[in-house]
Amino acid sequence: MASSSSSNSIPAPDAVQVLVSLLADESPRVREASMASLKDIAALNPLLVLDCCCTVSRGGRRRFGNMAGVFQVMAVSVRALDKKDVDPPFMAKLAKIATAEMISSKEINADWQRAASSVLVAIGSHFPDLMMEEIFLHLSGSNSALPAMVQILADYASADALQFTPRLKGVLSRVLPILGNVRDAHRPIFANAFKCWCQACWQCSVDIPLLSLLDGDVMSFLNSAFDLLLRVWAASRDLKVRISTVEALGPMVGLITRTQLKAALPRLIPTILELYKKDIDIAFVATCSLHNLLCASLLSESGPPLLDFEDLTVVLSTLLPVVCINNDGKERSSFSVGLKAYNEVQHCFLTVGLVYPEDLFVFLLNKCRLKEEPLTFGALCVLKHLLPRLSEVWHSKRPSLVEAVKLLLDEQSLGVRKALSELIVVMASHCYLVGPSGELFVEYLVRHCAISELERNDLDSSKEVFRSSGPYYAFPYGRYEVKMGVVSPTELRAICEKGLLLLTITIPEMEHILWPFLLKMIIPQTYTGAVATVCRCISELCRHRSSNSNMMLTECKARTDIPNPEELLARLLVLLHDPLAREQLSTQILTVLCYLAPLFPRNVNLFWQDEIPKMKAYVSDTEDLKQDPSYQETWDDMIVNFLAESLDVIQDADWVISLGHAFAKQYELYISDDEHSALLHRCLGMLLQKVDDRTYVRDKIDWMYKQANIACPTNRLGLAKGMGLVAASHLDTVLEKLKDILANVGQSIFQRFLSLFSDASRMDDSDDIHAALALMYGYAARYAPSTVIEARIDALVGTNMLSRLLHVRHPTAKQAVITAIDLLGGAVINAAESGTSFPLKRRDQLLDYILTLMGRDDDDGFADSSLEFLHTQALALSACTTLVSVEPKLTIETRNLVMKATLGFFTLPSDPADVINPLIDNLITLLCAILLTSGEDGRSRAEQLLHILRQIDQYVSSPVEYQRKRGCLAVYEMLLKFRTLGVSGYCAFGCHGSCTHNKQVDRTHHRNFSNLPSAFVLPSRDALCLGDRVMVYLPRCADTNSEVRKVSAQILDLFFNISLSLPRPVGYSSEVDIELSYSALSSLEDLIAILRRDASIDPSEVFNRVVSSVCILLTKDELVATLHGCSAAICDKIKQSAEGAIQAVIEFVTKRGNELNETDISRTTQSLLSATAHVTEKYLRQETLGAISSLAENTSSRIVFNEVLAAAGRDIVSKDISRLPGGWPMQDAFYSFSQHTLLSFSFLEHVISVLNQTPILKSDLEKGDSLIHGTDSHIGSDILQATIFALTAFFRGGGKIGKKAVEQSYSSVLAALILQLGSCHGFASSGQQEPLRTLLSAFQAFCECVGDLEMGKRWRAKMKMRNGFNLIGDLAGCISMKRPKEVPTICSILSKSLNRPQRFQREAAAAALSEFVRCSDGFGSLLEQMVEALCRHVSDDSSTVRRLCLRGLVQICMNTKMRASAFAAFGALSNYGVGSQHEPFLEQIHAALPRLVLHLHDDDFNVRQACRNTLKRIAPLIELEGISALFSTHCFNSDHRSDYEDFVRDLTRQITQFMASRVDTYMVSTIQAFDAPWPIIQANAIYFSCSMLSISDDQRISALYYTQVFGLLVGKMSRSADAIVRATTSSALGLLLKSANSLLWRSFRLDRTDSIR
Repeated sequence: MASSSSSNSIPAPDAVQVLVSLLADESPRVREASMASLKDIAALNPLLVLDCCCTVSRGGRRRFGNMAGVFQVMAVSVRALDKKDVDPPFMAKLAKIATAEMISSKEINADWQRAASSVLVAIGSHFPDLMMEEIFLHLSGSNSALPAMVQILADYASADALQFTPRLKGVLSRVLPILGNVRDAHRPIFANAFKCWCQACWQCSVDIPLLSLLDGDVMSFLNSAFDLLLRVWAASRDLKVRISTVEALGPMVGLITRTQLKAALPRLIPTILELYKKDIDIAFVATCSLHNLLCASLLSESGPPLLDFEDLTVVLSTLLPVVCINNDGKERSSFSVGLKAYNEVQHCFLTVGLVYPEDLFVFLLNKCRLKEEPLTFGALCVLKHLLPRLSEVWHSKRPSLVEAVKLLLDEQSLGVRKALSELIVVMASHCYLVGPSGELFVEYLVRHCAISELERNDLDSSKEVFRSSGPYYAFPYGRYEVKMGVVSPTELRAICEKGLLLLTITIPEMEHILWPFLLKMIIPQTYTGAVATVCRCISELCRHRSSNSNMMLTECKARTDIPNPEELLARLLVLLHDPLAREQLSTQILTVLCYLAPLFPRNVNLFWQDEIPKMKAYVSDTEDLKQDPSYQETWDDMIVNFLAESLDVIQDADWVISLGHAFAKQYELYISDDEHSALLHRCLGMLLQKVDDRTYVRDKIDWMYKQANIACPTNRLGLAKGMGLVAASHLDTVLEKLKDILANVGQSIFQRFLSLFSDASRMDDSDDIHAALALMYGYAARYAPSTVIEARIDALVGTNMLSRLLHVRHPTAKQAVITAIDLLGGAVINAAESGTSFPLKRRDQLLDYILTLMGRDDDDGFADSSLEFLHTQALALSACTTLVSVEPKLTIETRNLVMKATLGFFTLPSDPADVINPLIDNLITLLCAILLTSGEDGRSRAEQLLHILRQIDQYVSSPVEYQRKRGCLAVYEMLLKFRTLGVSGYCAFGCHGSCTHNKQVDRTHHRNFSNLPSAFVLPSRDALCLGDRVMVYLPRCADTNSEVRKVSAQILDLFFNISLSLPRPVGYSSEVDIELSYSALSSLEDLIAILRRDASIDPSEVFNRVVSSVCILLTKDELVATLHGCSAAICDKIKQSAEGAIQAVIEFVTKRGNELNETDISRTTQSLLSATAHVTEKYLRQETLGAISSLAENTSSRIVFNEVLAAAGRDIVSKDISRLPGGWPMQDAFYSFSQHTLLSFSFLEHVISVLNQTPILKSDLEKGDSLIHGTDSHIGSDILQATIFALTAFFRGGGKIGKKAVEQSYSSVLAALILQLGSCHGFASSGQQEPLRTLLSAFQAFCECVGDLEMGKRWRAKMKMRNGFNLIGDLAGCISMKRPKEVPTICSILSKSLNRPQRFQREAAAAALSEFVRCSDGFGSLLEQMVEALCRHVSDDSSTVRRLCLRGLVQICMNTKMRASAFAAFGALSNYGVGSQHEPFLEQIHAALPRLVLHLHDDDFNVRQACRNTLKRIAPLIELEGISALFSTHCFNSDHRSDYEDFVRDLTRQITQFMASRVDTYMVSTIQAFDAPWPIIQANAIYFSCSMLSISDDQRISALYYTQVFGLLVGKMSRSADAIVRATTSSALGLLLKSANSLLWRSFRLDRTDSIR
């Protein structure tokens, strides 16, 4: 850092003055930066900053445009002053400056005034008297700045109460005389000042007695001010004046005399209450002042209360509604104004209660009895708040309070209910709840714990708004609504639940009231919603009194109004239905059953202790439970089984009969609750199953049917299951009941038809009855014993009774009939599993019934028909699966009918998932069932499999994700079934016994294949059509959906697993490596196992491994079929899948391309080209072309190239290739070949060879020759154009690779183009212009490709010449100059071309050779060949050739920017800075390094780049660790100014740390650059030098250069005309000032002469 000497001589005051002047800069950014710098400097030398600020402030705002900024800096500087540096005269000077500005304007509260006020407050922290004296000078009635002066005194009182309060007398003595003349606009400022002054007094009174602070004069002044504010200001018409006055009177009431306060009360109280007519913010201000008033008038230690209670009634009546005001903390802050007002109101009531407890109690009860909502709510809230605080004085009032609360139990307002519930809990905690009244209050809490969701919605929909309609109060709410703050039914219920638990757990005295009374709360329907809370409370009571269980039983039996155990069990079992009910209802019920077990028969206790924990464990994790879609059905089954096992354990027939009566009696509790009623049906059915009394059973099932709501599907299903449970023991009784019901339906089909025109409701009722009947028949069959069910099913199906049920129209009725048919089929299957097998008669007819019911009626009009229809279809599919699975076998006609009706379900949308997913699962199960039951042997099943799979292919390859997923899952499931039943597992090696190749082989079944029955005949591998199938599913392995990828890999694994398990076919090739196939299959299975464990594995890696395995597993014929069918896979709608198909093709041809013959290669190329034509996305087209390139690379490129050119020729003839959407695919193919590393050269050679074999015109032949390729002239022309197109595309799209190939074959390509130009001129002369136009375009592309721009320009300039041979000669001359090395090879080719039979090609060759001979020097023997060829054709048949050859034979005999160059040359010289030259050159480097750094941000780009390159080249010679890395950073290579400055700072740190000895040299060179002719270099030099000075800790360097640089900067700041210099100088000056931390600099002051200047 800078030394003392250097800092002693720097012009620091000048620098600070410059920064202060920048506060008025026109740029806000400059003003902010200068202020920040000055605030930092103020901490080091506040006096110097203040001196400079004083200097600029003399002219005021007129001369300096930002006085607010100056005052802010001054305030910070004053606060930073040490006590020893504080100078009273100087502070007085500053105070006068601030006040002078404030009194110069009539503005109030402007930015500059607030800043000036902060200066005076800061001065007051050091010299309060000085500051006040300055302000007192301007406290006169005529001064326009009077409000600002008063505001300063208010701010000072708030900032420093301890220093202000002793000086209050002086303030009041000067303010009071002018107080009467203050205008209304200024009165809020004065009132706020009085509030701040009084609050300062109260703040000081904490440590100092108030009497010692306030003498008689101060009290007199305060009394006078209080009187004026109350009489005059508080009566102002201006609301703001009244509010501020009341806010000021609040703190003042405690400071004035009691006499004056008593006299003021009649006026003061109404004044405060008047403000309650306004909004909540004003009410809060009024309440705060009112609280101060009540404390001063009631709780004074110097005398009795100044107010009687009668005087307070109006005040209290006004305060009560304030409690109701909406307390919404979200609009303002978490601690809202409403909540603050509420707390202040409670403080007011407590203040009154401490003085008048009895009167206040009576007052609050009277307000409760009025039942006016705002007053009642407020009174209850106040009672709740005061009851714990005044419990002793109110102890004798308990009966009165209880009676008053009883009268409010029927109140409807939610707010009143909430307040009343909270009050009941508080009363209970103080032993107010005893006897019957206690039970009444407990029941009140239970009732509100039971608010149902429906009731909550009804209550939420109604606004909780009420208005006062009673007599006039001081708080008339006629102007606005008073809302209950955030009172909702949910909150009310939560409060009551919490309160009831608190009564149970925390108040021991409540146990005798709660037990056994809470048992009574379980049964009523009204309290159903509170059962969870009630059960929890009962469990807590039982846990607390577990040692007195006998006493608890006695207490229960002693009360006749308590439900008996049978009623409790019946109620609680049914309420267990919903395991997800709020408050863990199921867990609470199970817990309370454990505790209440002693109430039930003794032998059930042990069973429950063992079973109930298991049930609790099942419902303990609700989130896990939700993952199981069948959790509700499982849970209901557990409840029914729990009841059945309990009844088995009890073994008390009378008790069971009594429980049955309880179940039957409780139907009325669930009239509107169909789910619980359904469970009740099942519970009663299970109970009746255990009863032997047939009459009792008949009566109860009659009662069950009578109580059932069969119009509701849930209730109807519960009834059917209940009847089925009864049928397990009383089948005939149930069937008799069903027969009676069917007989009473009373409508034939004809009558139902007539009902369509008469009474639709009667038809709906009939639908419900038929649906219930169908379900009851179905579940009767489901639960009935298998030994007696066959005859009853035969009777039911054989009599066509089911056909009567087909005419139902409602979706739920259809579902019921379908379910019944499904249950009938299930009963047949169950019977077969039990050993009683029989075929289901008219099975196909039943399937037809299901398909009929599954369809949608034309006149369906149900609102929920869509979801219901889907549910109907899901059930129908399940029923079809059941019927397909029973005997007899499914016929082909029936199979096709079922598949036609069901396969379309794959296209259903994915939502709603809870309906669609089961439907799709049922469809897949049905397809598997069809596969398993419709074939006789393995071969027929293989045919069935392929038939179904081909039907599903459209969904497997669908663009819709969920359709692909469904299709793949279906294929996978069917392959699993096929492998299980259709393949025997015969090992391909023919191994005996168990072998490693197939673990499922059982040799006992294959010892003699010819003797096996037909059921075991296996399909051949060819029957699986693996080649076609692989190309269907392989793209899915690259699908976007992870599940599809996994399943498709499993599909391929299953296919090859099955194929390897089949017997070896006839003619099986022994060359196939079976071991290798099994190894590939094992690898594929390992991959699938990994996928099952970890789905996050990289999809590309998975796909690569799948393709590798498949490539090995395919036979040669399957491989060919796969490649031939690749077109559809490449055109897959999913981009990733299409890419995967292309990748697979590339893999196949790469690894096994050598197995393909010419026909296979040709057909594969055609398939890939077809895909290229159909793929619309550019990227996929390029990938497909890459596959074609791979095919050419790994097979015969000639065949591939020929197919591509042939396809291009066909397109040219048949299509307008310029208008094809997405471009011409063949052109992309040419691009692909040209960009291929290995194929580009061979493709170019192939095209050139084809080009040299193009057709010949008759006019192009010598005399006597016949037409060559005459019969193929048309085809040849197409090939010619395709070849030229290919060549053009190669030139334009080959990129670096294509260009490299062209450069390598430059001579042959150019020679071919020259010769072809001759041929195309021949075509043009015969009227075919298109070949010439195409070739001209190709030649232009060639020039662009090889970079021969001049040749291209000449080509464009002369391409319209009629004589093309002059153009050829001109081009030859250009080539001679640009490509002299290529000329010999070109001449060699053209010399031989003179012997061609085509006349136009000979002429083109002669034209080129005649020009090339100009540069034939050094050709040697080649020149001799050229001369020989030219001489030989001097006698050519073509006159043009003769002329050109003669001409050729005759022709055989004839700067900028010095800086960039200099820097680049210096960098080049670094190569010689080694050895003995290293040290001298290193010195040169250090001498030039500053210049390099400065010009690194030169205006010229070439200079910048040269400097960068040079610095990089000399970096190793500098031998500084890290310097090379610094020259590789973004900042070094960037052209932005900020990045350059960052680089300079980083470089400077390296220099000062590792090359300190060089800093002196660098500083000299850099300072010299201050006078550079370029402003940017000046700026760079300023920043570089100041960076070194600010970072260097070398005192010698600072002593030498600090003062010099600092002086230059200050001068540059004022003189420079360039913005970049001024800006950089400003930044640099800040660096230097902040680095000069010496004590001498911190003590600098501004000289008087400078100040005057």
